[in-house]
Amino acid sequence: MNIQENKTKSSRILVVDDNAVNVRLLEDILAQSGYSNVFSTTDPTEVAPLHVKWNFDIILLDIRMPKLDGFGVMRQLKEVIPPEDYVPILAITAETDMETRLRALKEGAKDFINKPYSQLEALNRIANLLEVRALYTERQRQNVLLEVKVRERTLQLEAQNLTLEDTRLEIIRRLGRAGEYRDNETGMHVIRMSKGCKEIALAAGLGEEFAENIHRASPMHDVGKIGVPDNVLLKPGKLDADEWDIMKTHAAMGADIIGDAEFDILNMARTIAITHHEKFDGSGYPNGLAGEDIPTEGRIAAISDVFDALTSERPYKEAWPVEQAQQYINDNSGTHFDPTLVRIFNDIFGEILTIRNAYAD
Repeated sequence: MNIQENKTKSSRILVVDDNAVNVRLLEDILAQSGYSNVFSTTDPTEVAPLHVKWNFDIILLDIRMPKLDGFGVMRQLKEVIPPEDYVPILAITAETDMETRLRALKEGAKDFINKPYSQLEALNRIANLLEVRALYTERQRQNVLLEVKVRERTLQLEAQNLTLEDTRLEIIRRLGRAGEYRDNETGMHVIRMSKGCKEIALAAGLGEEFAENIHRASPMHDVGKIGVPDNVLLKPGKLDADEWDIMKTHAAMGADIIGDAEFDILNMARTIAITHHEKFDGSGYPNGLAGEDIPTEGRIAAISDVFDALTSERPYKEAWPVEQAQQYINDNSGTHFDPTLVRIFNDIFGEILTIRNAYAD
């Protein structure tokens, strides 16, 4: 006897018949064939509770019984057997009419055997149904294992994606810092500037995702300064016309350094790098964009960057008082800055100052 046959012979079988003689006959047939786990009852009302307790692999069910017939038993079983489970019911009946058979099938029977039945026929039908049950159970087990593997793999991929995103964000932060250090700025400028961008975006109703993206992307706004010669970038005095033309190239160089990417945050970083020096009236650089032709993230970054730059001390200038810097933003509303975003900036000025104090140089 192989392993599968052993499993089949140990299947839990319930025999249901109101006639004790019929019950004993089936028990003997099953025992002689090697089935070792046979239960029985002559009370059809006990079937559903017994199944809940023992979870039978097959139920051999008489149809014509007093008190509760086989159809009623099958209806009760439907209430306790989960839809995803497969518990075959072998209907045993002396009735041979088609109406009884169809009704039994409708109520849940998987096969029939007519009284009187041969021992060989009964055993073959039982074995066939148990085989189907075993195959169904194995398929369910494989499905569960597959779901577990899918969940595990999904978690692995999510972890990998998180690690990849963390790496990308770290690159963004480091490039942003590199641009600052070339300009003798401290690392706090990009922190304050980027947090200011986030607060403006949230107050403008642009949503959490946009606000978080601009928070992560805006530190790279001046990364193009890496490519500006030291004699221009670090000049303590005012730049002449030629030097100013060189300085203005940092916006386009920043976009080139970041390049095109499938990563949303890098794409936004590229947009900010090349547009945060554009002005609302079209007098900015590098492309002379005006109004809403300037992407929203560029218009937001312009306000946050200029305010923090004005209020920060540099080797070539003193820090402006915050009230004077705010007034500069307001005075240039509609020319340099988007008027709608300026109003929002004023509305959340308290939050901007909180950021400034929390991340002071």
